[in-house]
Amino acid sequence: MSFQSLSGFRDFYPEECALREHIFSVWCESSRQFGFSQYDGPPLEPLELYKKKSGDEIVGQLYNFVDKGEREVALRPELTPTFARMAGAKHRDYKKPLKWFAIPQLFRYERAQRGRLREHFQWNCDIVGEASLAAEAEILALIDHAMRGLGLTREDYVIRVSDRQFWLDFLQQNKVTDEAKVYDFLQALDKIERASEAETREKLGPLADQVFSLLEKGTTSERLDTLMASCKALGLADAVKIDLRIVRGLAYYTGIVFEVHDRSGKFRAIAGGGRYDNLLKLISGEDLPAIGFGMGDVVIGEILKDKGLAPKTANIESYYLVIADEALRPQALALASALREGGYHVDYPLTAAKVGKQFQAAEERGHKFALVVGQEYASDGVCGLKTLATREQVNVRPEVRDGKVSSLAPVGC
Repeated sequence: MSFQSLSGFRDFYPEECALREHIFSVWCESSRQFGFSQYDGPPLEPLELYKKKSGDEIVGQLYNFVDKGEREVALRPELTPTFARMAGAKHRDYKKPLKWFAIPQLFRYERAQRGRLREHFQWNCDIVGEASLAAEAEILALIDHAMRGLGLTREDYVIRVSDRQFWLDFLQQNKVTDEAKVYDFLQALDKIERASEAETREKLGPLADQVFSLLEKGTTSERLDTLMASCKALGLADAVKIDLRIVRGLAYYTGIVFEVHDRSGKFRAIAGGGRYDNLLKLISGEDLPAIGFGMGDVVIGEILKDKGLAPKTANIESYYLVIADEALRPQALALASALREGGYHVDYPLTAAKVGKQFQAAEERGHKFALVVGQEYASDGVCGLKTLATREQVNVRPEVRDGKVSSLAPVGC
């Protein structure tokens, strides 16, 4: 019998792990550059936590079960409810605004398709305790920074920004107050790009002409104008675009919402988020303004592969010891140990092999350098250091102190 991974789940072979860790690295570094602190929560939560946020209908999309303590639990489908619970419980211990990020693995029981699996990793960033639009501008600047950190340019993506409150005010003016009708209206807008105009008009009913007229005029709002002024000051003018078709399908958003899309239109939305000022009160009883977003690793990984930006190996300066004379293996092993103690990333052949085969192995395994241990090392402590990509080679002398290599000092011209 042979086994395969479950539908919608992934095996991460070294090249897939290299891409995943590259994405994670950019996400983490970008977050810290913007002053965000990392947190995490449990992968298993009470089922009621998700029902509290999204209603009973969410259960059909979850991996949920009754555990051995007869508790109804679920694997986390998202991190925002956990974040709201944690921030509400401990926010007094931190100065406001809270700026937290996480990269959880999430699980949803839904039909697996391109760009959407049953598990994925997601970069979550949230700001709590800041009601002004400065928080929105900071979040958008962070997203833009990370996208460019992954090697993409603003010709590759656009951040589409909208104001959900604009449409709520519009409905109020048109005397649409029934919650079910408000929900249906927002759902019709959310799906406007995936449905025909006739289908959308049917769902919008008597408001259809007004809605399409507002969209065609490029209507904006005072909040959006204020936000765009901040975006311009942050250098984001050509990255951010007002688009009132964006409303986000989730009901808990209360103001500015946004999505990140590739400009080619080949892929699903890359990221999405917005302001959710009422969620912390709903989950934790603490009334705090909040805004955040999530970016999954699946779609951004597909885009990086499509544009030839996916690394095949981990991006580290690693060394492969080429043992030119098998009699020198003890010295080579001692050098490998000293290099590792000094913080170097080092590999070497575990059994005897011809020198050419060793260089081939070094390249195939994605190492940046080959460090040749030959007779000159035995007699004078000198190794050949070859940069595998360029074939350039220089002589170096490993400086060993207290069992650690502190540097690889160049020798001669």
